Amino acid sequence: MSELRVTTTQGAETGLEESLIEGFQAGLRGDLLRPGQEGYEEARKIHNAMIDRRPAVIACCAGMADVLTTVRFAREHDILVSVRGGGHGMPGFAVCDGGLMIDLAGLKGIDVDPQQQTVRAAAGVTWKEFDHETQAFGLATTGGVVGSTGIAGLTLGGGHGFLMRRHGLACDNLLGMDLVTADGRRLRASPAENTELFWGLRGGGGNLGVVTSFDYRLHPLETILAGMVIYPIDKAPAFLRLYREVTGAAPDELGSLVALGTLPDGTQAAVLLAAYTGSIADGEKLLRPLREFGPPLADQLGPSAYTALQGISEHFNPRGYRNYLKTNYLRALSDDAIDTMVEHYMRVRAPFSHIVVEHMGGAVGRMDPQATAYNYRQAQYNFLIVGIWPDATEDERNIQWVRGLWQAMQPFSTGNIYVNYESDVGADRVKAAYGAEKYARLVALKNAYDPTNFFRLNQNITPTV
Repeated sequence: MSELRVTTTQGAETGLEESLIEGFQAGLRGDLLRPGQEGYEEARKIHNAMIDRRPAVIACCAGMADVLTTVRFAREHDILVSVRGGGHGMPGFAVCDGGLMIDLAGLKGIDVDPQQQTVRAAAGVTWKEFDHETQAFGLATTGGVVGSTGIAGLTLGGGHGFLMRRHGLACDNLLGMDLVTADGRRLRASPAENTELFWGLRGGGGNLGVVTSFDYRLHPLETILAGMVIYPIDKAPAFLRLYREVTGAAPDELGSLVALGTLPDGTQAAVLLAAYTGSIADGEKLLRPLREFGPPLADQLGPSAYTALQGISEHFNPRGYRNYLKTNYLRALSDDAIDTMVEHYMRVRAPFSHIVVEHMGGAVGRMDPQATAYNYRQAQYNFLIVGIWPDATEDERNIQWVRGLWQAMQPFSTGNIYVNYESDVGADRVKAAYGAEKYARLVALKNAYDPTNFFRLNQNITPTV
């Protein structure tokens, strides 16, 4: 009798009889894909082409029942599992080698309640899809800066975005979540139910279960002042100093970042990407110094839909390239930090690679620091180095460029990280995302909800029981 070879949670290989797989498939509403079957190759691919893993089987879940069935099957047979949401997660935890991939990409339900200004969205939804639905009612919530990012991974890690200074992080806007735990139970986590679990899911990543739906608070958002202003790289040091001055006194309505990148014609540039969610006139007055700093290569700021803003960054990070990321919060956006970033970027050899400085503060810092597992709310800026290149033969050179710049930035860094922006997520880096007190609290939750580390392919909180 034929059997399917699978990887166990301990990394060993074992066989499952075909009859078991057939029974598993019969219990699913969605498809069960194996190598060679139509749809398998597409399902196993994510945004980052460095991730080239081959699950033994992919469960394309069609609903909560399929997730329950899949978790129980994997648990019973001690199969290594990974969980894919929107398929954007750069570190590649979504895809396992030889195990069972729980694919949530088909869960696309979005139900907006415009009267209550809330929305329920399923775990396979991307922010582009989410914003399309909520903006039909003139509503939005914080949700990243790239529309193709999945809501699940971004929210569970905290959730930066253009609206965070006004409305808090994505996880700050959560009203509740439905999830499947490692022992195959369906639970609800909210301010009224399983409250400690709710705390941990808001920043603790995928350690505590498979979240299948998210309920968010929405906020009115109509036309905004948004877009890009671009200057040549030789203007970058002075431009970033001016950006520091403007953002240092900016109201919560300004959400922005600056990036050092390369334009399609090969020109290296400093790029302001901004959104002002107050009155257009107030936004134009606030941003005028950054627009009149000198003759820009382009000034594309103007009245805009929020959905258009969320689509801009995708042009700087196309799907199917190789990606490697490193990050830290900054002590301050100092002159030396600015000079270090500019000098290193002028030596970059992969033109899609870029450096991002994201303005924090505002509502993020006013939230109760103990309310969520997400930490370091007092940071005013963070930096993100994104190495992007097409050819696997260039991996070592480009990874070394990212690491070299990251090391050069350490004198200006707090040593702490935003967990969603990091490719190197060993134990030390995970602890750097939470601090000792919150990490210990997350370990206690892991001990309670996943003592065997069934959900281990993530920014892992290792249980101690």
